Amino acid sequence: MEFTPLVVGVTGSQRATSYTRQAVEHALAAAERRGADTDHVDLGTADLPLYDPDRDLEAAGDAEALLARVREADAVIAGSPNYHSSYSSTFRNFHDYCGFDEYEDTAVGLLVVAGGGTIASPLDHMRITMRGVHADVVAEQVGIRNASRYFEDGALTDDDLAERVDDLAGAVIDAAHRWELADQSGQ
Repeated sequence: MEFTPLVVGVTGSQRATSYTRQAVEHALAAAERRGADTDHVDLGTADLPLYDPDRDLEAAGDAEALLARVREADAVIAGSPNYHSSYSSTFRNFHDYCGFDEYEDTAVGLLVVAGGGTIASPLDHMRITMRGVHADVVAEQVGIRNASRYFEDGALTDDDLAERVDDLAGAVIDAAHRWELADQSGQ
């Protein structure tokens, strides 16, 4: 039976014109071109209250449904804007809801978009915290600095950056295929 991976993009931005959202959408389109099914968890449109470990998940807005969508994924492309040399509070809040059930044996690619500033620290922080929930974070990652230069009308216009985002999508799909083969062989 042919394996069609499900790639879920997670956008950790609240801004309506978010370059992070546009970059994640580009990655998902690249995944579709490679034969994957895709889903986009846009945290900017979600009802997701501040994480409270004492609150029942059913009483936490969209949290239960969002977690189920990530749990179903074979691969995730996690995107965040750079906020104060780290990832956004929007991404962090969602990530606080997540655990091993959402990410164990799941390939994850990282994408950070910055209006200026650094991309290295947010990528490092995302990698560390994703590994903390047993995500299989792929080596490929994309950071886009000075983002306003590279997007126009919702599209990534720089060919080199577009290719890197495409490669990120390919890397998580390849890793998802490896996980599927390992599951089939019982390893």
